[in-house]
Amino acid sequence: MYLNHVKKKVIIVSNRLPVSVAKIKESIKIRQSAGGLTTGVGALFKSMENSVWIGWPGISSEKAGSSKAEIVAELAKLRYRPVFLKKNAVENFYYGFCNRTIWPLFHYFTRYTEYNRKQYESFCKVNELFAETVFEIADKDDIIWVHDYHLMLLPALIKKRWANATVGFFLHIPFPAYEIFRLLPQRREILEGILGADLIGFHTYDYANYFLDAVRRITGLENRLGQLLVKNRVAKVDSYPMGIDYELFNGTAKKSAIKNEIEKIRKRTEGLKIILSIDRLDYTKGIPERLQCYELFLEKYPEFREKVVLIMIVVPSRVQLKYYQLMKNDIEKYVGRINGKYGTLRWNPIHYLYRSIPFNLLVALYNIADVALVTPLRDGMNLVAKEYIASKTNNTGVLICSETAGASKETGESLIVNPNNINEVADAIKKALILDEEDKKEPIGIIKKRLKRFNIYRWGDEFLNDLNEVKRYQSYMRAKRITDIAKAKLIKEYSLSEKALLLLDYDGTLVQLKEKPYLATPDKELIILLKSLTNQEDNTVVIVSGRDKNTLENWFGKLNVCLIAEHGAFVKEKGEWEKDPRIDDSWKQEVLPVLERYADRTAGSFIEEKEFSLAWHYRLSDSKLGSLRARELKSALYSLVGNLGLSTISGNKVVEIKYSFVNKGSAALRFIENKNWDFILAVGDDATDEDLFDALPEQAYSIKIGYDATKAVYSLESYREFRQLLEELSKAKPHKIGA
Repeated sequence: MYLNHVKKKVIIVSNRLPVSVAKIKESIKIRQSAGGLTTGVGALFKSMENSVWIGWPGISSEKAGSSKAEIVAELAKLRYRPVFLKKNAVENFYYGFCNRTIWPLFHYFTRYTEYNRKQYESFCKVNELFAETVFEIADKDDIIWVHDYHLMLLPALIKKRWANATVGFFLHIPFPAYEIFRLLPQRREILEGILGADLIGFHTYDYANYFLDAVRRITGLENRLGQLLVKNRVAKVDSYPMGIDYELFNGTAKKSAIKNEIEKIRKRTEGLKIILSIDRLDYTKGIPERLQCYELFLEKYPEFREKVVLIMIVVPSRVQLKYYQLMKNDIEKYVGRINGKYGTLRWNPIHYLYRSIPFNLLVALYNIADVALVTPLRDGMNLVAKEYIASKTNNTGVLICSETAGASKETGESLIVNPNNINEVADAIKKALILDEEDKKEPIGIIKKRLKRFNIYRWGDEFLNDLNEVKRYQSYMRAKRITDIAKAKLIKEYSLSEKALLLLDYDGTLVQLKEKPYLATPDKELIILLKSLTNQEDNTVVIVSGRDKNTLENWFGKLNVCLIAEHGAFVKEKGEWEKDPRIDDSWKQEVLPVLERYADRTAGSFIEEKEFSLAWHYRLSDSKLGSLRARELKSALYSLVGNLGLSTISGNKVVEIKYSFVNKGSAALRFIENKNWDFILAVGDDATDEDLFDALPEQAYSIKIGYDATKAVYSLESYREFRQLLEELSKAKPHKIGA
């Protein structure tokens, strides 16, 4: 079931181990932990023979005392490696920053969010402690899979020491929209920590998209189809809805032991329809709100009184936190009030249990329940919804699922509700209870097939496969990065050349990209470099740009360089500008109004008009809106530009319209074919430069600035690195006498 073809060791790292350790009278007791992450990932872990799990064992350093070595030895038998935390660290890290800051904020409960610098400092120290444990037991070629919000700084800490380590990160809670996330004082540090991972996974597309939006707004990094260029490597962001161990739940539901449990439940609920609610104690689960919906249901539809029962199980959680204690009291008061208001001598509307329940009883309740009420106010996934469906051996039952739970994206055939709309939920309960048995079977059957296909093993398989693909792509891009040996060879060949041709893009290659094109003026350093290169013996330097000829003339007209403007519409070779005789600007009157309409509809965008081309820039626009409008614009122009012999090209946050036969490659051929060059170098940074690379002879050097897929032979990280190369070239050949 697991990636049998992956031979590397997998190091799983999470805040908690799947087990908890207790010390009772100097005796060590190990028991299974509860929770969605440990349950789900735990099943996957058992299928990975070559793996180790790092996490806190649930006992403080002080409590463990002299038994630490014994605990380590016992846990090692289970392939677990404990990280011991002091009591103070547990308080400030786990109960502090994790559960008083990150947990409420990421679930949109800003009123519960606290901002405490001391707790964040503890968060940093604990992440560093986990990093040290990783370094102690992992090898550099192992797969390190970090889980959840407690360890969001860990990926970057690992990469800081092991730059080429294989690191995956998965967030099991929601990632909030930017307007919520921006409230976090340490927002940049959290993003940079996560971006240390090579593959970053979320339960839903929405969460992944919110993350990418926050990255763009806070760090300035743009994504291309979920890929980010982080320093000198590519990282990928994607959604991987977590599955369950389907066969475990479905198979257990068929066992005789479960049938015995079901019979016991039937005797206690004879003649009643069962509505099931199972949650960990947490304000995100919407338990009081659910009780309010159930109360309204009993009020609106009195015909169901004494015919239904709500079995509500609340599993204790974070009992040390004051507002969790208050919430428990509120829930119990609410249950008592509803039972007192509607109950009779023979019937209580709610059977309430505040405790964990055995697995067999859980599956029996799933199997027998007529309705599962899963209505969290916000939830990363919520595996209860999936477990309920998997346990239905007879394909009857109805799931009522909150639209704000990640599971709703995979259970669309169920009754999807807004958990804040109590009328809608109350009506959904009635609808679920009166559905014909045949009408229940089809939705359950469809969802079951989906859950069976995309189970916990496939979830892990897809994530780890994609992580390996990212690493392969990184290796490919590193292979393109110009090495010291290749760089030395390039400089030597240049120094020995008698006729050298340098074809250089401008924006993003010779200078940094700017939000507004007119700000990207050449600096003094660049002018000196270009003068030095043009003053070397038998050099020809050509600036190959999409800029208009007047701008290039103003900037470089006094230098001994050749210029290509508007991607080849104009060429200046021997002191005079020449226009391609095949082009004119008559088409603009038809195309310009279309661009103006999109500029008006997209805040921050603007039109750059050149003599024989038009460019619509959206670098200053909202990223998602700009990208959407760019696609719409290209679609709107498709038939129009085709009839006029034009084409639309996408550059870096720009859509440009020009003649289809005019490009940097065809313009550069004029220079390439003009002489017998013994050295040619072409450098560019975006899609428009691929035509230039394509036009080069086989022996030419080509360099792409950045790490996107390219036809160039080599790559460099930034324009700064290329400037350094130009500096070395400027010193590699003698200059003309008097220069």
